[in-house]
Amino acid sequence: MRKSLFALLAVLFAMSAQAQDSLRLLPPGFKLSGSADVYYKYNFNESTDGKTSFTNTHNSFELNMISLKLESSFKNVGMVADIGFGKRAEDFSYNDEKTRLAIKQLYISYAPASWLKFTMGSYATHVGYELVDAYANRNYSMSYMFSYGPFFHTGVKADLTFGEHSFMVGVFNPTDFKSATWGGIKFIGAQYGFAPASVPLKFYLNYIGGRDTFQTRNDQLDAVITYQVAPKFGIGYNGTYSMYKNGVSTNWYGSALYFSYDPNETIGLTLRGEYFGDKDNIKVYTDKTEYPEGGNIFALTLSAQYKIGGFTLIPEVRFDSGSKDVFFDKENMPKSSSANVLLAAIYKF
Repeated sequence: MRKSLFALLAVLFAMSAQAQDSLRLLPPGFKLSGSADVYYKYNFNESTDGKTSFTNTHNSFELNMISLKLESSFKNVGMVADIGFGKRAEDFSYNDEKTRLAIKQLYISYAPASWLKFTMGSYATHVGYELVDAYANRNYSMSYMFSYGPFFHTGVKADLTFGEHSFMVGVFNPTDFKSATWGGIKFIGAQYGFAPASVPLKFYLNYIGGRDTFQTRNDQLDAVITYQVAPKFGIGYNGTYSMYKNGVSTNWYGSALYFSYDPNETIGLTLRGEYFGDKDNIKVYTDKTEYPEGGNIFALTLSAQYKIGGFTLIPEVRFDSGSKDVFFDKENMPKSSSANVLLAAIYKF
């Protein structure tokens, strides 16, 4: 099976190397796209003490992920097959068998009407502001809310659109499981979206909830707001609150602001400020003996983007500060903060 997948990857790479001519080899109605990202990170604690996804390294050049996405549509039916290879793909599909090759998304859709579409398969979560593909984010390192929220869902959903308003409701396997043949456990997901035509504003209210594999009830509410203040300046907001109940009630929560400025088509700057609360020892401050009252983290990330066509270079500076000593140096001594610099290169075709 693995050999056949590598053979498929080799064929697709050979096609993509021919640039525009390669796309002409695809049958009508098919679209091939892809991306790759690599990075170098230096942590001033000289340790791999990061608490968020995909960049927990120190003083190392890393091959993060290469993705290939095949899309096809005919009339009101469509298909998306999106595979990733690398450490980032493996971390994204952490419940699957450990392999660097992962199915990121695989789904089939059917739209019986212009306002209604049904989709079955596996797809990236509707919850949160950031996405797994590096090219889709303004910052390269990930937020705490992305890292500890859902990554993807596998199931069936219905999307409804009525002018400026949109709705989604779905039934899924437990969060981040592509297969769930045990117990009949299912989650419910929903989204309400509002995008007025007269204002450059988008608002999404998201929900995911159900009983997890440990029979703990988990309900998460999430809000995403974007507003284009001016042609060169935009603001984004993400707030989330995740509740757990299994005898006792616990929660974690977060809030982040994104400020983006693009002086021209080549240069961009993004500042992300995030507050993450973990007073109930669920995600970061998991040692109740060491942190009996839990704790919180404030993270500040400044990223620049230099773009030429499908290429993006991202130099980034990040500083994370905890209310307790949750980070560590190279001698494994506790530290209250962590700072790092990072350089990432991304290419998308």
